[in-house]
Amino acid sequence: MKYTRLTKEQLEELHEEFILFLSSQSIDKSQWDAVKQQEPEKAEEQLDIFSDLIWEAVIEKARYLEYYSKNHIFLFKLDEKGMESIIIHAHVAHADFLTESGLQWLNENIFNNEVQISRGKKDFTEDRNTTIFGLIEQGAILSEGELYKQLEDMF
Repeated sequence: MKYTRLTKEQLEELHEEFILFLSSQSIDKSQWDAVKQQEPEKAEEQLDIFSDLIWEAVIEKARYLEYYSKNHIFLFKLDEKGMESIIIHAHVAHADFLTESGLQWLNENIFNNEVQISRGKKDFTEDRNTTIFGLIEQGAILSEGELYKQLEDMF
C-alpha cells in the first residue's frame, strides 16, 4: 500500500465510488459479502487498492496545502516539479493560529514587527505525490489557495 487506508467515514462517503470500483473488478454485492466473510485478507487488499486509487486521484489534483500550528502558518503552492511556500510566524506567545482569535490577531497585525513572513521554493526530491501525502499525514490540509494567493500578491 502506497498511502493509508481510508477511514470508515471516508469509505462510507465514497460508497458509490467503491461499488463502481468493485464492479470494475467484476465483484457484485453478494460476492463482496462472501469475500468479506470467507477471505477477509482479500477484502482488506481490495480496500487498500481502492484507498490508494482515491489518494492518488486527490493528490494528483492538489495545488495548495495549508498547515496551521500555534505560532506558524505554512502555505504551499504545488506544481509538478516542486513547491513554493509562504511561512507566517508570530513572535509573540499570545498569538495562537489554531483559534479564531489568533487568526483575527494575525489579520490585525500582519504588517507588525511581531509577524515574520518568509518565502521559499523547493523541488521535489522524491515522488511528488509521496511528498504531498507526507505533508498531509503531518497535518496539512488541501485548500483552494485563497490565503496563499492573497499573500503572494502582497509580498
